[in-house]
Amino acid sequence: MLSRFLLYGCTGWVLEVLFTGANAALRRDRSATAQTYLWMHPIYGGTALALEEVSARLKPLPRPVRALAYTALIFGAEYATGWLLKKVLGRCPWDYTPHRWSVHGLIRLDYAPAWYLTALLFEPVRDGLLHVTSDALRHTPEYREAEEAGVVPAGCLPEGEAEQAGVVATRFERAQVVEVSP
Repeated sequence: MLSRFLLYGCTGWVLEVLFTGANAALRRDRSATAQTYLWMHPIYGGTALALEEVSARLKPLPRPVRALAYTALIFGAEYATGWLLKKVLGRCPWDYTPHRWSVHGLIRLDYAPAWYLTALLFEPVRDGLLHVTSDALRHTPEYREAEEAGVVPAGCLPEGEAEQAGVVATRFERAQVVEVSP
């Protein structure tokens, strides 16, 4: 879970930098100045882990409907974390107060299309990240040692099924804990 949290946080940072840089360029900022906040990493990481849980529960629904639920969760996370940061720091790092569609300066409702697009992309991005990380796991010394010792649990690395790849690291980590425990 920690590795997914870290990957999601970094992915969120990259997306935010691309979004704010593109927005600056559209406003004729020739340097296309982009920004994010250190606080955003844990916010993006935690929100994406929550999205994983919601995704598992909403799997029978069509993807556009799931994306609506994800969008609501994203807005909720942005509002809640902004409110919490405001209480802890005395201000929220992002301040949408001057914008027409802002809610308490913490979220912007006019960002709904951008968040919906992000929500639509969540599952393919998640599946890609999990597939890449499960493939990377095969190349670690720990995995090779476990494989040589014959202690890799059956089905630990699903072949070609990115949707199931999220269980890979968890199963492997649990197998290592069981192996190490007396």
